[in-house]
Amino acid sequence: MKVFTVIGARPQFIKAAVLSRALQIVGKQKITEVIVHTGQHYDSNMSDVFFTELGIPKPNYNLGIGGGSHGQNTGRMLEKIEELLIIEQPDIVLVYGDTDSTLAGALAAAKLNIPVAHVEAGLRSFNMQMPEEVNRILTDQISQILFCPTDLAITNLEREGFNKKSVHMFQVGDVMQDSAVYYAPYAIKPKGFSLVDGFILATLHRAENTNNPERLAAIVTALNYLHHNVASVVLPLHPRTRKIIIEQGLTLDVHLIDPVGYLEMIWLLQHTGLVLTDSGGVQKEAFFFNKACVTMRDQTEWVELVEIGANTLVGAHTNKIIETVKLNLGRIVKDKDSLYGGGRAAEKMVQIILAYILGEL
Repeated sequence: MKVFTVIGARPQFIKAAVLSRALQIVGKQKITEVIVHTGQHYDSNMSDVFFTELGIPKPNYNLGIGGGSHGQNTGRMLEKIEELLIIEQPDIVLVYGDTDSTLAGALAAAKLNIPVAHVEAGLRSFNMQMPEEVNRILTDQISQILFCPTDLAITNLEREGFNKKSVHMFQVGDVMQDSAVYYAPYAIKPKGFSLVDGFILATLHRAENTNNPERLAAIVTALNYLHHNVASVVLPLHPRTRKIIIEQGLTLDVHLIDPVGYLEMIWLLQHTGLVLTDSGGVQKEAFFFNKACVTMRDQTEWVELVEIGANTLVGAHTNKIIETVKLNLGRIVKDKDSLYGGGRAAEKMVQIILAYILGEL
């Protein structure tokens, strides 16, 4: 049995590490996995380091596609992935999340009538201006197996009529929690990092913020104020965001570090006093490590975290960012209800994939 896995961005490397391990352990060597790295994250700090640190099998193919527009990336990936699918003839294609790599892998498989399994299906931010929202909706529409991380994700799909389609929906929990549980003991302090516990861990990369000069300026102002008046702000800065900040003539006066590997990110999460982010995945990672999160977006696909008070949406409003951080800094968040499955999502997914390939679903 052959599973064809398509990955290309940091969160996908982390999820794939867990699922690849489960494919071998739960699959008991019955499954051959072919891994394709599209190259969407092409900086070595955003890509190579994850394969080394997390023990992900070396990709069978690296397409080296990245740096273009969404349309350019998706089109070029689609063409190359289709060629590989024709060569490899897999039983199923496995895609993760909501990136251009996700959609390209799913489209290539669908056009060749190869079943698609979508990890993190059913998530919705209800903001069609986000490329990620378009990618996840279209991927769900052409997938045969929908691995949902939450009950709300199932509800979203049912509202869209998926319960009347010939697809398989499963609430399996979140594979990111599997990863957090497994890798927590192996956390690594970033080289040269000297701050004491209680700093603010920030991330900033989402296009709705970085491509909007007003939003970006408001966020930079908030970060600078927090750093000098509340607590040190540590920001692992994506090269693209760094370039945009310079081009906009903004001065970001915080503790900047280069993008970190996953094990270093875990260490930062373990020692931070609060997470301030516009990322999707980091919102959950904060929760997995019992940290309050303040999210610089207008919507989130992880609505349940907002509902239980673990996460607060503040948009790009300077004063709201500052005041919300002050209120939540140092607050401990507990996962009282095993909200994301407690760390067994990958095992469940592999059992379902095996059953599907064998015709037992």
